[in-house]
Amino acid sequence: MTHYSYDTLSGALNGLKQRGYTEDFNLKENCIVCTTKPMQLKPEEFNIDEVHRFEGMSNPDDNSVVYAISSTYGVKGVLLDAYGAYSEAITPEMAKKLRA
Repeated sequence: MTHYSYDTLSGALNGLKQRGYTEDFNLKENCIVCTTKPMQLKPEEFNIDEVHRFEGMSNPDDNSVVYAISSTYGVKGVLLDAYGAYSEAITPEMAKKLRA
């Protein structure tokens, strides 16, 4: 299995897009939602293929994580989130999936 490493957030987003992760997902309480397709994915309907974490150079609070996600329906995309931003706003099932 190939391991991908990126130095920047934009590099990760561009690299993942080139490898087929073309959709954008938004995090909701109990699912992720595709921004361009009428699709809501519950935790059992998607896999997290890669996780890339980035820390801001000038501001320690400027941390983000990029999830490369593939769905059981063949749709692949990315979810961009701040560290810990989802810790209390989502169901335990979603938290477990994202922390795995």
